[in-house]
Amino acid sequence: MLDETAFDLRKYLRRNSASVTVWIALLALILFGLMRYDNFGSAYNFSSFLNYNAMFIAIALGMCFVIMTGGIDLSVGSVAAFTSVVAAYLSPYGIQVALPGAVLAGVGFGAINAICIIILRIPPFIATLATMLAAKGGALVISGAQTISVDWGSNFTKLGMGQAFGLFPWAIVIVAGLTLVLWLVLERTTIGRTVLAIGGSEDASNLMGLKVNRAKAFVYLLSGGCAGLAGVFLASGFGAGQPLEGIGWELSAIASVVVGGTLLTGGMGSIPATVAGALLLGLVFNVLNFENGQGTISFSAYWQMVIRGGFLFAVILLQSRVIARQQKVLGS
Repeated sequence: MLDETAFDLRKYLRRNSASVTVWIALLALILFGLMRYDNFGSAYNFSSFLNYNAMFIAIALGMCFVIMTGGIDLSVGSVAAFTSVVAAYLSPYGIQVALPGAVLAGVGFGAINAICIIILRIPPFIATLATMLAAKGGALVISGAQTISVDWGSNFTKLGMGQAFGLFPWAIVIVAGLTLVLWLVLERTTIGRTVLAIGGSEDASNLMGLKVNRAKAFVYLLSGGCAGLAGVFLASGFGAGQPLEGIGWELSAIASVVVGGTLLTGGMGSIPATVAGALLLGLVFNVLNFENGQGTISFSAYWQMVIRGGFLFAVILLQSRVIARQQKVLGS
């Protein structure tokens, strides 16, 4: 019995090695930071790091579902910028209005993507590229190409600057809850299994009678909603709706998903590992900032982007080899 259990554990680790790798890398980077920098493990750094990266995690969660179907959503960064402006305009009415209003605005862009992809049969890359441009232009139009200050007299900024029970930022608490819900959706519901089946083969999914269009509509609506939530975090955390933000956020989201072991071709993915991937990429910047503080080496923001890109390339290269071995295991 013990041998059989050990064999099953090894088999599980081999099948999920791509997801396990990102957790190992994240833990190694955390240990490196704790050993090298004095205030790396401080409550302030921990809180500010999670608070800032909550919006990137939110976008990555939505992107994970899209990519698991074999699709792509290039609009999320621009949608986040648009919804941050919407949230700023709605902030005088409090978080109870600004939060759902901005999220619904994001869902609206997701609905446009779904209609273009499902009904009009436009490839996801083209459809979401067009939506990206529309959202960016819309953000600049409604804001007059200016940052829109939030109402500091309402409770809106508590979402991005306050802490739940004095322990954790509200933004990361909300994202943690979203992560749990989406993990349950993927692992325990029919629509989650359909999402993975579509990524494996959309034609086969149709032949099996699965509700393919409903699942595809769900993932793009979800992605838009997650981008809308990120926009709320952006406006609440920085005190202003920022129409010029969001550039390159879609690439960070895709990178987080891929680093987490999700195949770009779809059919396989992990919600917890996607969160780990987003945290890992954010932690690279955090470590580089601490390294600049040491004074021995100084990396400008531009060099930090180069180093982060090189790190990302190395991780994805490692992941591709791990996934290749994993597919051999699945095929055996």
